[in-house]
Order: sequence, then structure tokens, then C-alpha cells
Amino acid sequence: MSFSKRQFAIGLASVALFAASSGAFAQSSLDNIMKSKTIKIAIPSDYPPYGSVDRNMKTQGLDIEMAELIAAKMGVKVELVPVTSANRIPYLQTRKADLVISTLGKNAEREKVIDFSSAYAPFFQAVFAAKNVPIKTFADMAGKTVAVTRGAMEDQELNKVAPANVDYRRFEDNNATIAAYVAGQTQTIATSVSVAGDMIAKNPKLSAEYKLLLKDSPCFVGIAKGDPALKNKVNEIIANAKKDGTLDAMSKKWLGRPAGDLPV
Repeated sequence: MSFSKRQFAIGLASVALFAASSGAFAQSSLDNIMKSKTIKIAIPSDYPPYGSVDRNMKTQGLDIEMAELIAAKMGVKVELVPVTSANRIPYLQTRKADLVISTLGKNAEREKVIDFSSAYAPFFQAVFAAKNVPIKTFADMAGKTVAVTRGAMEDQELNKVAPANVDYRRFEDNNATIAAYVAGQTQTIATSVSVAGDMIAKNPKLSAEYKLLLKDSPCFVGIAKGDPALKNKVNEIIANAKKDGTLDAMSKKWLGRPAGDLPV
């Protein structure tokens, strides 16, 4: 065998050995969780209503309940790992977390580096108003004032479906939009569920609630590449929670609307 062929054979064997060892490591993730009786789940802590810290410094929110549900169904203890949008995927890749449950949307770029479960919750832009404001269809918005951030997705989506005589009050950023609605300058507000969740938490006297859906972008659980056993287990838990109504109940509690049909 020539030197080049010998080197090629050695290199090929090394690659195969590395692949086998990596596969064994990945496949053992679920086993390791079950053996240690602990699962580390990355969650948001500053993004209500999905994850935030209450007055007693306890983390709460839809993503927190989902993390606790998965741990409970697996029969293990959950270790919540606060993350930001910027570091949640790196935490998964470096095994600082076994799963990411942090309003994670799925797209082609992310699918190159991590895997995704079935969707467990909606993330959406919507119209919100006080409970005593009767809005059941977009036609009911006729003649009403609405606070919206200029050029934002909710501004664009509302233009597609709202009556022509809706009175738009456009502002340059989310803070100004929220401030206008909170001050009573408009009857309704069109914004994302996360922005609305923070507004509602800080201003409970507004009695604001979800009224109409503008656009939906579901949340998925992030899983490290090559973890089929763990992915299957998470999907099994999500499927059962969807079937027995748990996902709808969680979504209703935190987002003001059922989870509805979610992609698998």
C-alpha cells in the first residue's frame, strides 16, 4: 500500500471511529438524563408571558410550565437554565442544556445546526383590547382606534384584514405604542403576544385580553443534532399533551387563546 493510500485508510478509520463515538454519545443523552434523574432545560426569564420572574423571584410562564411538564412526564428533576435569544442555541450545542424551550421558532438556518420537536405553543401577533370591548371579528373593529408600531408585522397584517375605516394611530416603536394604549389614547392595540404579555402583567387594571389573531409562528423545543431517542421522547410527551388538552389549557392560561392546530 502506498503512503497516500495508507494515510487515506487511517483517516477513513479515524472518521468512522469518531462518528461511532459521537453517535454513541448522542444516543446516550436520554439514558444519561434518566440515569442522573435530572434534565437541564434552557428557558427565557425576561420574556413574558413565556418566561419571566415574579415578585418572589420565581420563574414563571408558558415555557416554564412546558419544561416542568416534560420533566414530570420523564420522571426526572428539571434544572432550569436561563438563556437569551443569542445564547440559547450555543447552550444546546455545547451541552449546557439538554433542551431549549424558549420561544424558539423553526427556520432553515437553525435546522442546519439543531433539531426541532413538534410545535408545543403558538407565538403570534394579535389585536388586544379590554374585556368589555366587544370584538369578535375584524368587522367589529370598524370605526375603532388602534395603536400599532409603524411598519411592524402587525401593522402590515392588520391592513390586510381590517375594515377601511379603522382609525390607525401609528407610533415609531413598541414602547410608544404601548404607552399610547395604556394612557387610553386608543381602544385597541395590535402587537405581538410577548409585548402584550408584558403590558398586561404591568398594567392589570387595563383588563386587556386577546381578541383577534393576525399571524401565527409556533414555538418548538430545540434538541441537539443526533439525539433521536430524546427527540422521540419529547414528541411523545407533546403529542399526549395535545391529545388530552394540556397544551390548549397552558396556552389559554398564558396567552389567552387555545394552542389550536400546531405543526408536527
